[in-house]
Amino acid sequence: MKITKVEAWPVTMRLSEPYSIAYDDISTVTNVLVRVETNRGEPGYGCAAPDPLVTGEDHVDVLRKLNEAAGPRLLGSDPLRHAMLMERVKKELTQFPSAQAAIDMALFDILGKAAGLPVWKLLGGYRNRIPTSMTIGILPAKETVAAAQDLVARGFRAIKLKGGRDVEDDISRVLKVREAVGKKIGLRFDANQGFTVSQSLQFVRDTRAAGLELLEQPTPKEELDQLGQVTQGAYLPVMADESLVTLRDAFRVARRGLADMINIKLMKAGGIANALQVNAVARAAGLEVMVGCMDEAALGIAAGVHFALARPNVVYADLDGHLDLLGDPSAGSVRLEAGVVMANDEPGLGVHFND
Repeated sequence: MKITKVEAWPVTMRLSEPYSIAYDDISTVTNVLVRVETNRGEPGYGCAAPDPLVTGEDHVDVLRKLNEAAGPRLLGSDPLRHAMLMERVKKELTQFPSAQAAIDMALFDILGKAAGLPVWKLLGGYRNRIPTSMTIGILPAKETVAAAQDLVARGFRAIKLKGGRDVEDDISRVLKVREAVGKKIGLRFDANQGFTVSQSLQFVRDTRAAGLELLEQPTPKEELDQLGQVTQGAYLPVMADESLVTLRDAFRVARRGLADMINIKLMKAGGIANALQVNAVARAAGLEVMVGCMDEAALGIAAGVHFALARPNVVYADLDGHLDLLGDPSAGSVRLEAGVVMANDEPGLGVHFND
């Protein structure tokens, strides 16, 4: 089998419900999709979801790198030699993790199709389903409560609230949501780097009655000592997200005990293969893992689902980034029922395109 063609193209999608986080307001996103064709069998598909503030990329550069640098280096090669091909393209994509992720996904998609197996089974097949949280951006308290109640009515059993702009308002919203949804719904909070150490500890103390499951990235990503101080001073698990992008970051966080948990996103890690390495560091250090996402087409989310299902120390999933995207050409590629994402038994990533 040989690779005969690699093409990448941008897809801009509006969000049906724009949202706000501590450092940004999001209403549209642009992903870059990749198709790798071979002389035998079905093509493989991948997705890049670049974000200048998280992955350090923009879609224009990702598209150029994939079409002009990475793609030509794959032509004529055996697509089943995943490790060799990824090492080859990494030389061109050193500063482009989501572009690496797109190529990685496409190669795993081809591998699964060639083997006649879904990727989650090739990776280990630990489970066949996992609950996912749904995220609510920064909204006034009344709207936050209404959104949470709507999610519960739709069957979701885990909710992640965004904050980090006003600690007092965040505390109030968390307590009001807990009162509205009851004790059986899992609540998580993501400050997206918006807190100081003292604000983080105040938030943890004053929301204790709400029984939060975790506090995600409370302090600025480059201030690792601050993250460690919150981890040491908080009673509930603290998760590193923006502070952890590379495998080296994972080792640093684990070695210094800077967090209790880590958020692995394929777009940050550079794809499934790199995510497996980051996960191995976490497991060796006794850190629990959440598989998260960016605002990604269902194609990208599907790859995250396959990874999440494969490993036993993945205890949480936050794989909702596709649900509000309008015009997603891969919509329908993720099985979601009553707040649970489930395995697709089709070979490869099981991706379906509307066009």
